[in-house]
Amino acid sequence: MGGRDTVFDGATPARWWHRLDDGRLQCDLCPRDCRLHEGQRGLCFVRAREGDAMVLTTYGRSSGFCIDPIEKKPLNHFLPGSAVFSFGTAGCNLACKFCQNWDISKSRAMDRLMDRASPQQLAQAAKDSGCASVAFTYNDPVIFAEYAMDCADACHELGLQTVAVTAGYMHAEPRRDFYAKMDAANIDLKAFSDTFYFQQTGAHLQPVLETLEYVVKETACWTEITTLLIPGLNDSDAELDALTRWVADKLGPSVPLHFTAFHPDYKLDELPPTPPATLQRARRIALANGLQHVYTGNVHDREGGSTRCTGCGETLIVRDWHAVQRYELDARGACRHCGTPLAGRFAAGPGGFGPRRIPVRLAGA
Repeated sequence: MGGRDTVFDGATPARWWHRLDDGRLQCDLCPRDCRLHEGQRGLCFVRAREGDAMVLTTYGRSSGFCIDPIEKKPLNHFLPGSAVFSFGTAGCNLACKFCQNWDISKSRAMDRLMDRASPQQLAQAAKDSGCASVAFTYNDPVIFAEYAMDCADACHELGLQTVAVTAGYMHAEPRRDFYAKMDAANIDLKAFSDTFYFQQTGAHLQPVLETLEYVVKETACWTEITTLLIPGLNDSDAELDALTRWVADKLGPSVPLHFTAFHPDYKLDELPPTPPATLQRARRIALANGLQHVYTGNVHDREGGSTRCTGCGETLIVRDWHAVQRYELDARGACRHCGTPLAGRFAAGPGGFGPRRIPVRLAGA
């Protein structure tokens, strides 16, 4: 739990909590089950006790807005080539030593830096920017679920899709509520070892596996997975074999899996970056275990970034970094060569946004 702070500017009533017999309030959003006295915040630092209720302190506030290629999330089978309006808030319910966005996720003093937007303002800005979707990203949307869900409703009213980029660390009831409003998700599977999860993230593996199975099997939310490979910590052949076998057996061979390169940051800044050969080795193991769509990320690798037809083997989408360079799907999202449908969610044709990243300021923010 965090320290005491009795002033919560703009706090909004939170969902998923209950009172304990000893007078504390327990947050029921994620498996941390933070139990709070008056004036305390949870480990995420943004869910807090105010009087006799739990509040979300970052509703309507953002660390910034940006237009990204959808491939940056990364999502390779969801509206390829399209622009996605991205934003996050502050805080996180994990404590990853290797966090690549630690300045946002670990922040405890974001007030003067934050932009502000209502769900309706945010959705309209995304629509006006020509984006096909809005992504809740940069920090984990689980901890600002009420805001993300209201934004999702506003987006759907304007015909926009919604994307969650998350570690998937949440309890069953909020998980049902949250993913009912998401059209796509990229969920981190950070390793396939509870020891790694506990030592490197302060969390546990099993709740993430439960989230993955639920979202893939029980919802209409299109799901892709990302594993950041960290030299010496989660990149052994044995662990990669176990991880990819689990994905193939429990989720199915068509679920895309992204292996991405670590770069030294935050508390693991003395480790070396991930060699491209490690990503390629992981990809070979995953393909050998039956996964059909395995990608490499944070490196220039056209082979590892491209999508092949599961029917005839033709290359259907050629990518380099976040740019779509060739697209061989028809209007139904099927192979133009043999007609085999490609797993995913596709528009009539590819978007033409490209690899740009465009920061945005909302009027009045």
